[in-house]
Amino acid sequence: MGTRVAYPIQIKEMAIQMKQEDISVKKIMEELGIKNKTQIETWWRWYRNGENHRLAQPVGKQYSYGKGPEELSTEVQLKNENKFLKMQIEVLKKYNELERRWNQKYL
Repeated sequence: MGTRVAYPIQIKEMAIQMKQEDISVKKIMEELGIKNKTQIETWWRWYRNGENHRLAQPVGKQYSYGKGPEELSTEVQLKNENKFLKMQIEVLKKYNELERRWNQKYL
């Protein structure tokens, strides 16, 4: 078995930001020095699901069932929720645009 790598939260956030900009996972791995593509996909899933608190947790100490560490302040929790909701709005905008294009092309 390989050894676990603990990436700083800044690297995780940069990977998520690059993924939002539709940069390929391979390119993200090269630029940020991430060894495994599954790691990026996991961070991305957590971000999409509003589980940003998981990015700050140490390796092997992931909380389940949407529970974060108790030390997160209300302000941080609200900021995380706000980020998640903004991301959902962006996804819906992209979906609406794709649907509009599809309707123009096929209807």
